[in-house]
Amino acid sequence: MRLLHTSDWHLGRQLHRVPLIDEQRTFLRFLLDTVREHHVDAVTVAGDVFDRAIPPLDAIDLFDRTLEELASLEVPLVMISGNHDSPRRLGVNARLIERAGIHLRTQVHDCARPAVLHDAHGPVAFYGLPYLEPGLVQEHFGARRPSHQDVLGAAMDQVRADLAGRAPGTRSVVLAHAFVTGGEASDSERDITAGGVPSVAASVFDGVDYVALGHLHRCQQITERIRYSGSPLAYSFSEADHPKAMWLIDLDARARITAEKVLCPVPRLMRRLSGTLDALLTEPEHTPYEDCWLHITLTDPGRPHLAMERLRRRFPHTLRLSFTEDHDSGDASYRTRVNGRGDHDITVGFLHHVTGIPATAEEQDLLREGLEHVRTEAAAREAN
Repeated sequence: MRLLHTSDWHLGRQLHRVPLIDEQRTFLRFLLDTVREHHVDAVTVAGDVFDRAIPPLDAIDLFDRTLEELASLEVPLVMISGNHDSPRRLGVNARLIERAGIHLRTQVHDCARPAVLHDAHGPVAFYGLPYLEPGLVQEHFGARRPSHQDVLGAAMDQVRADLAGRAPGTRSVVLAHAFVTGGEASDSERDITAGGVPSVAASVFDGVDYVALGHLHRCQQITERIRYSGSPLAYSFSEADHPKAMWLIDLDARARITAEKVLCPVPRLMRRLSGTLDALLTEPEHTPYEDCWLHITLTDPGRPHLAMERLRRRFPHTLRLSFTEDHDSGDASYRTRVNGRGDHDITVGFLHHVTGIPATAEEQDLLREGLEHVRTEAAAREAN
């Protein structure tokens, strides 16, 4: 069976306030062309279909048209919700549209209910594990602790139990939205640190033939059978040099894996430039970057007047402007100082800043507990 593994579409997302809906439309046309050209048997989308719980109407329309096209091609789609999606909204009418070959898995009680597809070699069971908020699902799974490791491990126990009861030779694919140990992150993923350590061990997925992961935006391989497809577009300048791709996976009769990386189209290059304003505006070596999305860092000793306006005359797609004087002065912006840090680290740092005294272990535990309570409450409201 030939699978196309993709994830993290983030339909409706903006890049520094620039809508990306046209670029996302280009990607989805490419996805459909890939399905036709490579005779794909099933498409898997491992979460974060939308960028937020209540997506804009043009994103919903694009999603709807894509599902309609796949249904017309008679190519099954297996999809889960991610931490950006609203499980209830994405999963509306899931049982009804399953008749059209669109298999949505957004609820915890569906984790061990596979979509069973067939090829010339027999059945393939696709299990969808949506993003599992530990504090909300611990009781459902009977997990020992409200941690990502424990709840995902309990969900996989259910998957293995169901698989054991199926016909011998049934191959298996699991879709999951999680941070698996060994994966490389970027700046554009939403933090999922509720439940303490956000990552889970790859061994959680033992016993299945292929694991199609979502959440991390870099296309990468954890093991031969466990892979992230990554996002189809770069959603932050930290991804400027990441090739965006999907995985074309062949699962043969004995569940042996053959994987091919299919590079996604690049609608506009993303680059970083630095230099003085005068050099950037006049030097011919910067001509190739005039149509790129740019993060420009000015090295002038002061802040030139109307710098962004002047830069955009030559580089109309400049999205972000920084100044080296901010870094040289040692007084970096708040955004820069907290970049890449989790909620718990930020709150512990804030406590130290306002009191002048490092937080004790007990205070750190209280802050962690409070953050997880707030996150769980917010997730519960979103789920309802």
